[in-house]
Amino acid sequence: MAEYTKGKTYAIADLDKDTYVKFDNAYVLDRYESRKPYFITGSDNLKKRIDLYKFIAKEGMQEIGTMVFYTSETGKKYQALVPDFTADAKVWAAYFQDIDDINKVEKNFILKLSYVLSKELSFQQYKVLNNGKDMKEESATYGNDICFPGDELVTMSNGSKKLLKDVKSGDEVITIDPLTRKSSATRVKELTVHAAKNYALTRLVLISAKENNTISAIGVILRAKVLQATPNHPMATKEGRLKIGDINIGQQVLCLNEQTGKYEAYTVLQKNELAGGVQNVYNIVAEKGSTILMNGVMVLQK
Repeated sequence: MAEYTKGKTYAIADLDKDTYVKFDNAYVLDRYESRKPYFITGSDNLKKRIDLYKFIAKEGMQEIGTMVFYTSETGKKYQALVPDFTADAKVWAAYFQDIDDINKVEKNFILKLSYVLSKELSFQQYKVLNNGKDMKEESATYGNDICFPGDELVTMSNGSKKLLKDVKSGDEVITIDPLTRKSSATRVKELTVHAAKNYALTRLVLISAKENNTISAIGVILRAKVLQATPNHPMATKEGRLKIGDINIGQQVLCLNEQTGKYEAYTVLQKNELAGGVQNVYNIVAEKGSTILMNGVMVLQK
């Protein structure tokens, strides 16, 4: 824990030039695999920079962890130290607290960090970043109800968004043809409501990441969406119709890119299954079409 705390006091003066820096004649920050920085542009069109360095104890050249330097669009710098997987629970707890604190002031910091780490580091470290949660250990109801929590946002025919629980019969929503990707309006026949239970929910984080790999840096345009549904709700993926609970990391789902107005394939970056807490769940029965847009993600009608 002392090394973790001490390590966070070490900063790189010039991230473009300083690739190997010694501190206190005891520790080294060595640019991770000589990799270029990432420049990530999110949905807010603000560009953030992420640099990774190995944090090494000079004696024995033992790797302690990976230092993350995060620079905002205004030049404000943050840093976090991803511990080695052998670090004890207190160190990991401190790390999770650190990245959560940064995430509170830098929106979607954890998502951007997850993207970079998932590309650059081992799968085991990536799992730990997500608390290593065993989805099936969460106790919840796995029933036949095929629905969504009420706070998912439905795309209406005029382009506005409405909470699912507030949708009414007669409202017009968007439906998309999965093959042609053309959208049209359809009228809601019924909003079905299932009684409040502690439903199991599958939560997907989907991203569209377009990289521009140049000599000096990796530029990324990163768009993200989050969708929750009961594990058995059907989705249209590149591999065909799948239950959301059966969709795996790396598979693709059709989503609306609000910036371009086009429907694009987004890739599943994270998947969690959790107990959603006692609540009603909802589903839309529409007059026509096979899909609806929920949180900007195309889902199949039941």
